[in-house]
Amino acid sequence: MTDLDVDELGPVDWIVVEFPGSKFNGKIAPALRDLVDRGVIRVLDLLVLKKDIDGSLEAFEISDLDDSEIGEFRSYEAQLAMLLSEDDVTAVAAAVEPGSSAAVLVWENTWAAPFASAVRHSGGQLIASGRIPIQAMLAVIEEDLENEAAELEGA
Repeated sequence: MTDLDVDELGPVDWIVVEFPGSKFNGKIAPALRDLVDRGVIRVLDLLVLKKDIDGSLEAFEISDLDDSEIGEFRSYEAQLAMLLSEDDVTAVAAAVEPGSSAAVLVWENTWAAPFASAVRHSGGQLIASGRIPIQAMLAVIEEDLENEAAELEGA
């Protein structure tokens, strides 16, 4: 990925998605492809890990896997920046349950690149960032609904 202009780079995020029973099959690739095609994100790195029941680990780059395992992910192979280090892989592996596989995805939020660039050009810098897990959002929404229902019953 030599055409990367750091000054115009958007925020970069990463996720690890675990597939219990090592059932990773590439079926999530079309949803990822849609985000790329619409210019929402740019895939920077992608790695698949398989952890055996005994805890032994294998890490695979896209070129190591066959199409039945990765589906459309093969199309990202030439564009990857290979950002993940051996230490990153070791840290992720510790979180993966034995007998499972995991996909590690690193992407640039291209939708936010103009804003990020404007912040840098105006002398600003990011000092904190975070993400609210969807499970936490769902719990808050469910609690609000229960409170509203209780209020209606009491009225």
